Amino acid sequence: MDLRRFREIFRNKIDEDEQHYSQYACKDEAARRAVIHAHQSVRSEFARDRDSILYSGAYRRYQGKTQVFSFTNQIDEEMTNRGLHTTYVSQISRTIGKFLGLNLELIEAIALGHDLGHTPFGHDGEVALSECCQNHGLGHFHHNIQSLRIVDIISRNGRGLNLTFQVRDGIISHDGEVHNTILKPDWEKTEADFKDYIARKKLGENVKWMPATMEGCVVRISDTIAYIGQDIEDAIRLNILKRTELPKDCVEYLGDRNSSIIDTLVKSVIVNSLGKDYIAFDEDTSHYLLELKKFNYARIYTNENVKKAKEVIRKSMILLFDEYLQDIITQRKESKIFRHFFNHKNEEYCENYSAEEKVRDFLSTMTDRYFNEEVKSYFVPASNV
Repeated sequence: MDLRRFREIFRNKIDEDEQHYSQYACKDEAARRAVIHAHQSVRSEFARDRDSILYSGAYRRYQGKTQVFSFTNQIDEEMTNRGLHTTYVSQISRTIGKFLGLNLELIEAIALGHDLGHTPFGHDGEVALSECCQNHGLGHFHHNIQSLRIVDIISRNGRGLNLTFQVRDGIISHDGEVHNTILKPDWEKTEADFKDYIARKKLGENVKWMPATMEGCVVRISDTIAYIGQDIEDAIRLNILKRTELPKDCVEYLGDRNSSIIDTLVKSVIVNSLGKDYIAFDEDTSHYLLELKKFNYARIYTNENVKKAKEVIRKSMILLFDEYLQDIITQRKESKIFRHFFNHKNEEYCENYSAEEKVRDFLSTMTDRYFNEEVKSYFVPASNV
């Protein structure tokens, strides 16, 4: 094989694609990673990252993790799970990025990796694990920080995925819970900023934090676009909500179905971000989106029927955390934390982190089903039948 000819074709293709980029797009040559690949690939730097995420164990576990409605996938397999959500974020982000002339491979890598650190049982699981972490001196748990830990440390037997700075930044910076009308990249962000942000968030501080790239900003705004209407559709499917109960002013402006809500929000982002060095909604769209978020929190996320399992999840998380910690202390090698986790990690991981950190890492990787089975194995008496 003529490698010199291949490198020429590859470079020409990258240059041809980047001719259509916006001046604010992140180009392939800007990619930086800790360990440089020694071999030439048919993929760009960010495409490599996308594929590393796509083929990881953490990505495969997405499909077994709750998005909002815990336990519902056991009775209705069409309910949205974490895997579907990340797919929706990816497609919405790519649509916006295409119109704005941004790097679609970088967008896709960030979108597919942004929720890798999510716990079982969605937000309820995250709150429960955060309580455990605080009780054991680890500070607050945040899934975006854990997502970075997954790709940096936990994946590939403790070696990490060796992703580029730009993808890693997009993953840790995706916080879709914060409502921003305008997202402007922090172009000067460095690795040192990651450490400061993580330390402050573990202390419970509310830190202002923006992605380092336009692509990261697109994924962050698309995260909200992906879940806001879909959560309504899922709630209607579960008879928690009726479509006629949606706030009329929001319906008139955004629409009453997920498809129309996405369409309105995506168009607003494209129109208001084209040619700009930031990603934004117009003021009216931002206002009605915030009103719809408030409605969802009142009627869906804090609904008594939706949250009836919250205390069960909390108590189970606390019990499992303590059991695994005791298993490590007593070196109970038949425990799943050894058989399914430590035994598949390298020496560096096993030696460099405390028992509490290891328990946190193990619990955060679990699917809902795996978590349930572990609860049963520890706390449900074996049948004598």
